[in-house]
Amino acid sequence: MTTIRGVAGNGGDGTRKPSVNLDEVSKTIIELLQHDGRKSYASIAQEVGLSEAAVRQRVQRLLEADVMQIVAVTDPLQVGFQRQAMVGLRVSGDITPVTEALSGIEEVGYVVTTAGSFDVLAEVVCENDDHLLELLTGRIRKLPGVTATETFVYLKLNKQLYNWGTR
Repeated sequence: MTTIRGVAGNGGDGTRKPSVNLDEVSKTIIELLQHDGRKSYASIAQEVGLSEAAVRQRVQRLLEADVMQIVAVTDPLQVGFQRQAMVGLRVSGDITPVTEALSGIEEVGYVVTTAGSFDVLAEVVCENDDHLLELLTGRIRKLPGVTATETFVYLKLNKQLYNWGTR
């Protein structure tokens, strides 16, 4: 399955990405790629009324601005990862160093700042329970500022879609 995943307008290094005008044509291009990330530029061009080259340029600008990503979304169980979990973290002080450190950990695929009982949520994918334990105790819980964690182990992935469209 391929997908477009929306990401924030800032790069991971804090630099501002170039802005992109999300007119109706760009929104349609995004929605078409959300349904099929392998859709050809030629077929998209026919649907939106632009040339293939113009579609290619728009897609490139959307990618460079981090408005979207075109990636293959896999089922971790089928590619050798037996354990997924969401880790809720409580942090004292500035959470930015914690979110930056989490973002640099290979097993962490998703980091969000939240309001509520956790300051940060991080989704992790591990090979097995021993790998998860090492990640939690050896790296995540040792991050400066982390005061508590709670781990929600995934037993089954029931739904994972990224086709919410645009507004």
